[in-house]
Parts: sequence; structure tokens; C-alpha cells
Amino acid sequence: MKRIAVLTSGGDAPGMNACIRAVVRTAVYHGIEVYGIMRGYSGMIKGEFVKLDSASVANTIQKGGTILKSARSQKFMTKEGRQQAFDQLVNHGIDGLVAIGGNGTFTGATLFEQEFGIPTVGAPGTIDNDLYGTDYTIGYDTAVNTALEAIDKIRDTADSHDRCFFVEVMGRDSGYIAIPCAIGGGAEIVMIPETQMSTEAVVENLKSSWQRSKTSFLVVVAEGEEEGNAHQVAQRVKEAIPELDTRVTIIGHIQRGGAPSAADRMLASQIGIAAVEGLLNGMRNVMAGIVDRKLVYTPFTDTIHKKKLINQSFMRMVEILSV
Repeated sequence: MKRIAVLTSGGDAPGMNACIRAVVRTAVYHGIEVYGIMRGYSGMIKGEFVKLDSASVANTIQKGGTILKSARSQKFMTKEGRQQAFDQLVNHGIDGLVAIGGNGTFTGATLFEQEFGIPTVGAPGTIDNDLYGTDYTIGYDTAVNTALEAIDKIRDTADSHDRCFFVEVMGRDSGYIAIPCAIGGGAEIVMIPETQMSTEAVVENLKSSWQRSKTSFLVVVAEGEEEGNAHQVAQRVKEAIPELDTRVTIIGHIQRGGAPSAADRMLASQIGIAAVEGLLNGMRNVMAGIVDRKLVYTPFTDTIHKKKLINQSFMRMVEILSV
């Protein structure tokens, strides 16, 4: 393998630049040429390739976002789009890919390898931490700390005004951000897609806390919660407990941005090195990850289709600590 390319795809996550940096410098270390593909699969189709070297990624490890930009490409999900992307890789002499992203990124890479034989090793870049095959994903630690910092401030005003705040954090299909935010932020309740907590149960919990003379409350809601978003849940709770002074805060996209934490920089660097060396060792259609502090390579099919389960002991922690 003489020339590889790296791309970022899907939602951005803090630490992606640290991973790009590790990919580039590992390739240089092994005497391999490396190109960056701008804007993910969309840029691959359009031929947006940039040659990279060690200097190209200097002063990037501390930066949020992705220097290669990111985009979602509907065209790549068509056979015609993938053919155009393959033609661009051939034109640039690319022998293998490192794809930094999540399920959508790896689904595209799987189809691409099946049709054209281009080997890809993935790096788990998503704040949701919902990928099977790694204990933590790149960007997750930073996102949790960003959300928790905001929740600490919300807790101050909730306490000052005797209010009940419903705080929505990211997590379309997963409660991995919501759980540590609820435990670390001292929330009375957490609502996540993986559990079946009804609005009625929330109402009963809040009434019980009220009777114990609690006057301010914090409910953390993952955006993918089946009972609805934070506004919908808050409205139903208000209807059930009219005397409760409720407010809603959606933390939103600030969870995606900002300088990556030390943990994310370390993880991204470790996985970036592993992705390149995986390619050199003949691996394809796998994601590099860390499980029980050990480097593992998980097939894309498992990463895409297997569910990463929430540790139910965390839910019990929320229940115990909210008494």
C-alpha cells in the first residue's frame, strides 16, 4: 500500500482533527503518501483531494470540528455516485481509506468495498457513543463535559427560582450523553430512548420529591426519547402539576463544538494510528476501537447492526442519588 486517503463524514465531533493528525503522521512514519478528502463522500465524488504531510496537520490537535469539513451525501448511496467516487480514487492512485464517522459512514464504506474492493478501516467519530465495538467514541467525552457545564449553570438558576428545568441533550438513538449528565449534574430524572419511562412516571416522581420538600428539579431528556422532546414532556408535566414552575433548555449543537478534552485527544490519536496500521496489515471493512483498554478491530457489519447496550446500573444510580 503506497497511498491512502482520510475523510470525515456525518456529524462533526471534537477530536476528529486529532484523529486526522494521527492518520497523517502515521502514514508519513511508514513512508506512505496520504491525501485528505474534503467534505466526506461528497468530496470524493467531486474529486476534492488534498495532499497532506506532517506540516499540514500541525497545530490542529486542540481544534474542534474537522479541517477536512464534513457532509452527508445522498448521491454516494446510489450506484452511480459510488462509481464516480471510485473513478476519483483510481485517478488519484488511492489504495485504501480511513473513514472517520459513524454508522452512516461505515454503511457507505461497506457498500463501496463490496462493489469496488477498496479497503477501509473506520475510526468511531460521533458524540453519541452509540457504536458497537468501542467503549468510547471520539468526541463523546468532550460533549458530555460541555453539556454538564451548561447543566451546572442551569441548576443554579433552577435552585434560585424554585423551578423544574427539562434539559434536552443530544442522543437521537442513545442515552449515553444523558446518563452521565444526569448523574454528574444531580438530576432527579433521566429519560433516554433505551428505557420505558412514561410521562406519568415522571409526574409521580416529581410529586414524590415535592412532598419531601424539594423545591427545584432537573430532568435530563435525550433528544430521541420515545415520550417526545423536552418541550413535549414539560408541557404534559405542567398539565399534570399546574403549580410547578417549568422551563425548558435545549443545549443543542454546542455539544458538537469546542476544543477536545485530553481523553478525546488521546483516544483519537490511538485510533488514528491503529486505523493506518490496520490497513497496512491487510484489514478491511473494520472499525478500530478500544474495549477494556485494549485495541480491537470490529467488522463494520457488527458495528452497524449490533446494539451497544446501556449499563442498567447507571439508571439505578440516578434513582438512588435523586432521593
